[in-house]
Amino acid sequence: MPTTITIPTALRQYAAGNATVSLEAATVGELLRGLVELHPTLGQHIFAKGGKLRSFVNVYVGDEDIRYLQGEATPLKDGETVSIIPAIAGGSL
Repeated sequence: MPTTITIPTALRQYAAGNATVSLEAATVGELLRGLVELHPTLGQHIFAKGGKLRSFVNVYVGDEDIRYLQGEATPLKDGETVSIIPAIAGGSL
């Protein structure tokens, strides 16, 4: 069973308007790279030039932040949901 990845509204324009994409992947890194293969323009918004996940892009497997798991090497179980959540900053008081 594929893993579903949810794409935030701000990035959907780079993913053909899709809110979710389902792919087969063993790890979070494989899933993200598979997503970028399908939608290459999305890559620059998820990965920095060196291929590392951008610092302001948070990725969750279920409710768990991958930074507190095994990062991109975090294994995926069938049917799991992965969410991309960009950090939000700005505004003034």
